[in-house]
Amino acid sequence: MASKRAVLIDIDGVLTVSWKPLPGAVEALAEIRGAGLAVALVTNTTSRTRASIAETLGGAGFPVTAEDILTAPSVTAAYLAERCPGARCALLNSGDIREDLADVDVIDEVEDAGTVPDVVVVGGAGPEFGYASLNRAFEHLQRGARLVAMHRNLYWRTDDGLQLDAGAFLAGLEKAARTEAEITGKPAPAFFEAALAHVGVGAEEALMVGDDIESDVLAAQRAGVTGVLVRTGKYLPETHRAASGRPDHVIDSFADLPTLLRGSAQQ
Repeated sequence: MASKRAVLIDIDGVLTVSWKPLPGAVEALAEIRGAGLAVALVTNTTSRTRASIAETLGGAGFPVTAEDILTAPSVTAAYLAERCPGARCALLNSGDIREDLADVDVIDEVEDAGTVPDVVVVGGAGPEFGYASLNRAFEHLQRGARLVAMHRNLYWRTDDGLQLDAGAFLAGLEKAARTEAEITGKPAPAFFEAALAHVGVGAEEALMVGDDIESDVLAAQRAGVTGVLVRTGKYLPETHRAASGRPDHVIDSFADLPTLLRGSAQQ
């Protein structure tokens, strides 16, 4: 592990659950930063802006700033600017992330009721994913709008247990509208490329730590990044057994990462 120069870290389920630090996570991140490794927090969280995430994590003791955080919304904004310049976008998302979509033309579905969007952008699920909003998105897709989704996560871990996420609804929209979403967050290769560029290292010099074996760990490994699966958050033994590949490393929690980086942990 001596060759590693950067660590990419998922937030929800790895550092925190319901934004509360997991045991030993604050201390482990401080130790990693103290060792001189570059750090990027890479998250599919779509309910908060980078600034809001940094404020919450900083208040919990994590040594991070907004500049350390790469979110699915921020990557989506760059994707839309490159692939769909000037597009009018209908946003289906739980939480206010417009600050991270500042350069995206997001229409107001009430004030701009007569406007036909060019793109339907799907973020994270929540109460906003009711029948009316999903059916409105379906109508836009039938009229030819492109479908861009920030991720395919089926669920995430909260204090109340596993909760449905946007991927469960996205599959229905795709099948009903006979289309396929363009994914911008994890596990999209472009997301990991952006993260590596953010920390300024090559794939072989980086480690990705996540609780989602497919979207975090195996997707990172396909991009050439060493993958580390933690047994916290949304981790389930049955999902691990049924996965499409094998993680490079498996540890009990993020608190064990400094030991792994020192080369004394077992795979």
